[in-house]
Formats: sequence, C-alpha cells, structure tokens
Amino acid sequence: MAKIRKVAFQMDHVSGINIAGDSTFAMALEAQARGFELYHYTPDRLTMRDGRIFAAVEPMTVRDEKGSHFTLGERERVDLATMDVVMLRQDPPFDMAYITSTHLLERLQPKTLVVNDPAWVRNSPEKIFVTEFADLMPPTLITRDIGEIARFREELGDIILKPLYGNGGAGVFHSARDDRNFSSLLEMFGQMYREPFIAQGYLPAVRKGDKRILLVDGEAVGAINRVPADHDARSNMHVGGRAEATELTAREKEICARIGPALRERGFLFVGIDVIGDFMTEINVTSPTGIREVKKFGGADVAALLWDAIEKKRG
Repeated sequence: MAKIRKVAFQMDHVSGINIAGDSTFAMALEAQARGFELYHYTPDRLTMRDGRIFAAVEPMTVRDEKGSHFTLGERERVDLATMDVVMLRQDPPFDMAYITSTHLLERLQPKTLVVNDPAWVRNSPEKIFVTEFADLMPPTLITRDIGEIARFREELGDIILKPLYGNGGAGVFHSARDDRNFSSLLEMFGQMYREPFIAQGYLPAVRKGDKRILLVDGEAVGAINRVPADHDARSNMHVGGRAEATELTAREKEICARIGPALRERGFLFVGIDVIGDFMTEINVTSPTGIREVKKFGGADVAALLWDAIEKKRG
C-alpha cells in the first residue's frame, strides 16, 4: 500500500478566507482529493530549534461549503521535515516577518518540497523581479527621490504610484499631470513607507481589464480578465473589480514564453502575472490568486495541474 502523503499549509488562518475566490483553498481541496493528509498552521507558529524547523500544526479537512468549509483537529508540534510538501501561502505584506519565514523554510529543502521555493521567493520581490524583463513593461521607476518621481510624472503625464511591497491593490494611486494632491500624496508615502516607491506609466488599456495569467512550472495554464469599476483605477476583485472570461493574445503568449525559463530556474511552480494591454506589470510569486475564477469561467482546473507538477517534482 502506498504511503499516505503529508502536506502542510502555511497560510493566513483558514477561518478567515473567502472560499469562493481563494486559491489556497482550491489547492487544499485538490490535495485532499488525491489522498494527502492536510495540516494547517499560521506563520507565527513557525519555530527553529537547533537548526530543525517545527510548527504547531492542526490536521485539516476542507469542504466546498460556504460557512462550513473546514475542520481543524488537535494542535500538535511537529518537525516540518516529516512533511512531503509545505505550501508557502500566507498573503503579503512582504516584510521582515515574511522574509524570516523564507529563511526558516529554506532549511527544509530538498527533503521537503516547499512551494514556491522560499529562497527564490525571498530574492524575487514581485515588483522588482519583473524589472528583469524591462522591455515587456510600461515605463517604471523605483525610488524615494521626490524629484525623480516629479520628473517621471512630468515626462509621462499620467502615472500610477504604489508601495513597492504592497499587495491586493492597497495604496495604489492614479496621478495625472494636473493632480494638485500629488505633493501631499508623496508626503504621505514618505511617512508611511521606509522603502522606495514604484511609479509606472498609466496604461489607459486598464479600462478594458487587467489580466491575471496563471503559470504552472513556467507554462501558461489559464487566465481571467479583471475589469475595474467605473470609479476606481484598480481592478482587484476585492475592491470592486469584475471578473470575466478571456483568452490569451499573441502578445501575452509571447510574454509567458519569455518569462517561463526564468520561473522554472527559480523553482516557481505557481505564479500569477498581471498584464495590461501589451505590458506586464507584476510577477506574483508569494501567494498568487485566480485558480477558482479560471475554473468558474470554464477554464482549466489549475489546482489539478499544480498538484500534477508538485507530484512530478517530488517523484
């Protein structure tokens, strides 16, 4: 009889997720269907003792039932090296707490497979990694220098300003050339963030949608278009964006072909990229979403494809 396999999910607490659009939940459902034993823990329960990595985990079962989507068993302290797979799935912010967890999880490999590879997650911040493909991006500036940002806006007219390590559309602003709040906005960013900011040329094509493309082991497997609300520059669905079915254009296929080898080299088994018009704006490697939306609109079962890739990697 085949050995029952074990997978631990390092994630935000399962009680707080919205199962209708949560990719981690989709991964857990698929792993459970394949006979994995599931274990759940939050990042604050991670411990290193004399070079070994432990976590206070709970056995977990999941159900695709709103309001009754999980059951957790008795909490126990386990050596994570006894797991076959650890899924690194907590949401950003990509701060020192997040970075520290990657240092700890890195100690588990290669005996335990961590998805995505924690060392490369740490070394590939989503808004910096993407700049390795500058020719595929809109004009992009990373700096805290107010004069540089002012010159950038003067040159381009409309820009998007956002925190370098933000996520989910938080702190994203559209500033036009005649925006009288621009100086105040920069002052606010300077007070809120110690890191540089990122500014990009505004892409009017965003009104037609910001496409999330999912890649498994460097291959595009599905996409969803996210259309912003009339009153908002952001397309993220939790701030009012509308999801719709879509197909990949020739340009988007070109972008995926270009970045695929770099994703495979870094051990990124699951990635979500954002594309507006002809330009890629981000490569999301920490906790990308979109699995459930792709399947809802008739696309591939991305969770199944991901676990195929994980099992192949483990094999």
